[in-house]
Amino acid sequence: MLYVGIDVAKRKHDCFIMDEHGETLEDVFTIQNSREGFEELRNRIESHVPCPSPGNTIVGLEATGHYSDNIVGFLRKIGLPPIVLNPLRVSLCQKSQSLRKTRTDKIAARFIAKMVMAEGLEPHLGQSYHRDELKSLTRYRQRMVKARSTLKVSYDRLLTICFPELEGFVGDTLGATMKKLLLEFPSARAIAGCHATRLANLAAGHSRGRYKKEWAVRLKELAKGSIGTHSPAKAFELQQTIRQIMYLDRDIEMVEKDIEAYVMMSGTTLTTIRGISYTFAAIIIAEIGDIFRFGSPGKLQAFAGLEPTRYQSGQYASNKDVMVKRGSKYLRWALVMAARSVSQHDSAFREYLGSKLAEGKHYNCAMGHVAKKLIRLVYHLMATGEDYQAKA
Repeated sequence: MLYVGIDVAKRKHDCFIMDEHGETLEDVFTIQNSREGFEELRNRIESHVPCPSPGNTIVGLEATGHYSDNIVGFLRKIGLPPIVLNPLRVSLCQKSQSLRKTRTDKIAARFIAKMVMAEGLEPHLGQSYHRDELKSLTRYRQRMVKARSTLKVSYDRLLTICFPELEGFVGDTLGATMKKLLLEFPSARAIAGCHATRLANLAAGHSRGRYKKEWAVRLKELAKGSIGTHSPAKAFELQQTIRQIMYLDRDIEMVEKDIEAYVMMSGTTLTTIRGISYTFAAIIIAEIGDIFRFGSPGKLQAFAGLEPTRYQSGQYASNKDVMVKRGSKYLRWALVMAARSVSQHDSAFREYLGSKLAEGKHYNCAMGHVAKKLIRLVYHLMATGEDYQAKA
C-alpha cells in the first residue's frame, strides 16, 4: 500500500510517498501546478505501483479552497480520489506531535501522508457535476450580494451628503424610480434646476404612473431648500455607484434564474418546506453534497458549525456555550436565514420558536435552536426524498 501526502500551494505542490511500513519511497519532491507536474506525480506513483487504484494507493491533501481544485480533479480522473483533510484538523494533529513551532511545506507533506496512514480515512468522492456547478453559482451570488451591500452603504452615504432630505420624502431611496432619477440628476441643485415636467415624466415612466406632476413639484421645492453639499465629485461618485448597483442587480437576477433551473433539475424536496426559496435550497444542496457522508443529523450540524461548544474540567462546567462557527459558513448562513423564513410560514416551527422564547432565551439563541430543528428536517428529506408534510 502506498501513502501519498501532498501540501498544496498556488504554483507548486510538495509531495511525499511512503509504504504501509512507514518506509520512505520518495522523499519530499516538488511538482509544478501544471500538466507536466501532475504527470510527474503520476509517473512517480506508477514507478512503485504499476496500476494505482484506491485499493493500493491512498492520496491525502489539505482542503485549500480553489488552489486544490485542479490537482483533485486530476487525481479523480486517473482513478485516485484523494482524501481531503480539514486544515484545522491537520494543524491540531501536527501540533500534538511536537512542541516546536515549526511548519514547512516539506514537513506538512510528510505529516499528511503519515496522518492518512494512521487514521484510516476514506477518500473524498466529491459531488456530481451539477452540484459542483450549483456550488459555484451560489457562492458567486453570495459574493455579488455582498458587493452590492457595500455599494448600498456608499449610496446612502453619498445621498446624505448630496440630498439628505430625500430620505424622508420618499419611502425607498433605493427603488428603481429614485435610482433612475438620481442617475440623471445626482444632487439637490441638479433637481432644483430641472423643469418640473421633465422630472414628472422621468418619475412617471419608472414608477408606472405612481409619481405625478404634483409629486415632481414638491420634490423640486424640497431640493431648492436642501442643505445638501454641491460637489461635482460626489455627484459623479453617486452616479457611478448607482450604475454598479444596477449592474449587480441585473447579474444577480440572471444567476438566480440559473440557480432555479439547477434546483428544479435536482428534483429536491426541500422546496416543499414553506419559507425555503430556490436560493436557500440551492446553497443547502451544494454545500452538503452527498447527504450520506453524514451518519446523523448531529454530524451535519457540526459540519454547518451550528453545534455548541462544550467545556468541562473537574468540577467546572461552562454554562456559556456558543456556536463553534466552524465548517461551511455558506451552509450556516443559509440554514439560519431559512430558519427565520420557515418560522414565519410554518406553524410547527413558529410554535417551536415561541416555546424557546418563552423559556427566556435571547432571540438569536432561540433561532439557533430553530435552525437545528431545520437541520434534522433537511437531513430526513435529503436522505429519504420525501415531501415535507406541514402541520395542519
